[in-house]
Amino acid sequence: MARVGVMLPRDLPPQQVLTYARTAEQLGFDELWVVEDLGFRGGVAQAGAVLAATSHIVVGIGILPAGARNAAFAAMELATLAQLFPGRLIAGIGHGMPDWMRQVGARPASPLTLLREYTIALRTLIRGEPGPAAGRYVNVEGVIIGETPQVVPPVVLGVRGPKSIAVAGQVSDGLLLAEPAAPPYIRDSIERLAAAAPEVITYDAAAVGPDGNAARELVRPGLTWIGEPDWAPHLAPLSFAADLARHRQTSTGPEAFAATMPDTWLRELSLAGTPDEVHTQIAARHAAGATSVVMIPAESDPLDALPRLAQVLQQR
Repeated sequence: MARVGVMLPRDLPPQQVLTYARTAEQLGFDELWVVEDLGFRGGVAQAGAVLAATSHIVVGIGILPAGARNAAFAAMELATLAQLFPGRLIAGIGHGMPDWMRQVGARPASPLTLLREYTIALRTLIRGEPGPAAGRYVNVEGVIIGETPQVVPPVVLGVRGPKSIAVAGQVSDGLLLAEPAAPPYIRDSIERLAAAAPEVITYDAAAVGPDGNAARELVRPGLTWIGEPDWAPHLAPLSFAADLARHRQTSTGPEAFAATMPDTWLRELSLAGTPDEVHTQIAARHAAGATSVVMIPAESDPLDALPRLAQVLQQR
């Protein structure tokens, strides 16, 4: 089934976190995704709290940086959540932002090797099998986790580069594509997987309202940085990629770049507009191969925005 999820913003006031989770479930979202960014809240702790506060919504963690936690202990945490809340967890793993990983002394010489070893070890241990042979970075050889879940949670890789996407196709249950995830980028990423992936989850900035133009204005700040080099893989498959690159080169900075972006680009790069427009944008992502489309609230009050975002669910 094509699913629609919503992100729990990393800076949501703590007194609103559980209310937000319960509201998302009551409104009919299929998934709630929590974020682990350095200096904000921990992903595993958030997931445990919102799983306990809700009854059936699936909770995704996007993402846990490989190498930030020992693979065996990370597997124990995820297996425990999956035991207590069967079928309600998706675990996202990734490289982690390079600057953050350097800051905490956990940036490896070969991030790709670490990601491969870590993902293999994590999935093996969660299944209750002995840890694989020691690698360059991960050594949990022979470790066995006795408390394993009946429903093994999917482990997806939150990556964007072609080599990392290829690794996702080899060692994981699929992809988590950060924003912007326009349909051409989704199709291109699936081709690079070179394997059938059970999961392709996408993030996009989102705003829904009766005035489509006003809604699209709300997502501009969320697109400020997409013209920078790290986002190149997201944009290369787009028909207007060259124009977008020229627009960034001639803009005085990221803020001016986003503020003067044409409306036609906003429609492609976000989930913003009237309920009908956003429903069409979500359907296009599903048609491109996404199994779940996750909305990132763009409004200043995400809890207040949830009912407006949920209007697109009524058309499914």
